[in-house]
Amino acid sequence: MELSGIGIVLIVFLGIVIFFVFLYFIPVGLWITARFSNVKVGLFELMFMRIRKVPPGVVVNSLITATKAGLTVTTKELETHYLAGGHVPSVIKALISADKANINLSFKQATAIDLAGRDVFEAVQISVNPKVITTPKVAAVAADGIQLIAIARVTVRANIQQLVGGAGEDTILARVGEGIVTSIGSAGTHKEVLENPDKISKLVLQRGLDAGTAFEILSIDIADVDVGTNIGAKLQTDQASADLKVAEAKAEERRAMAVAHEQEMKAKAQEARAKVIEAEADVPKAMAEAFRTGNLGIMDYYKMDNIKADTEMREAIAKPGGGSSGSKDKGNKS
Repeated sequence: MELSGIGIVLIVFLGIVIFFVFLYFIPVGLWITARFSNVKVGLFELMFMRIRKVPPGVVVNSLITATKAGLTVTTKELETHYLAGGHVPSVIKALISADKANINLSFKQATAIDLAGRDVFEAVQISVNPKVITTPKVAAVAADGIQLIAIARVTVRANIQQLVGGAGEDTILARVGEGIVTSIGSAGTHKEVLENPDKISKLVLQRGLDAGTAFEILSIDIADVDVGTNIGAKLQTDQASADLKVAEAKAEERRAMAVAHEQEMKAKAQEARAKVIEAEADVPKAMAEAFRTGNLGIMDYYKMDNIKADTEMREAIAKPGGGSSGSKDKGNKS
């Protein structure tokens, strides 16, 4: 009796497990919901979805939503998109939104946009309700050297046909910034830009900045224009400072060359003075030789000494502060 009771419990437990496994692989409740929603899907098809690791609830609920919205989508297409890594509910919502807004969007385009990494439902929303993008502060310099800082608001609408492979918001902001810099730089004075800021938006719009992007630019509005620094004056000041440094360097070079030349002249003068002293040292030797050979007499020597003394006297008188007594003594001696 005890063994039969344990056997009954095991049988009941196994029956419950088998029942839940059956419901897991064959979601009968989901099949009933699909049948009452006029969506044709078989029990074995749901079971095969579970085996292929595709959640039947996601596929069936998306299929019911699409069918109720009047869209024609098959379970195979939804399964394929899910297995490819797509977001099935987002694609279905985007298709319904595009259909209600009379936007031409096929299931193939929607899945391609979704697999490209873009939010297809958000793209449809932006196509229906345009988005406003605010650019960062763009600094540009007018022809008179005054810097202007502008902020623009760009109203864009998603271009469904170019969402795959089209550039994003960063490209739009970069192109708009480039257009603002170009238009401000072409202005004669900064006052022209401040008086008519709408000229900037008109010039930028004429450039066709939305080419090759996933958006269509509807309008560009200049929100704010501020006056920055005087770049022209700053550049002139920097240039003058640089020129001054160059002139100072050249003057220092000339001064160094002059000092070097002066030292060179002093060295030459010292060399010449040394040669004179060397020559004067040879005079007594020459006089002694002249005495020995008889070419110079004693009276000639006294005359030469007198001339020498007379010359020294004149030099002493010519010097400032030179004493006269010494000159007279030399004269008397002479």
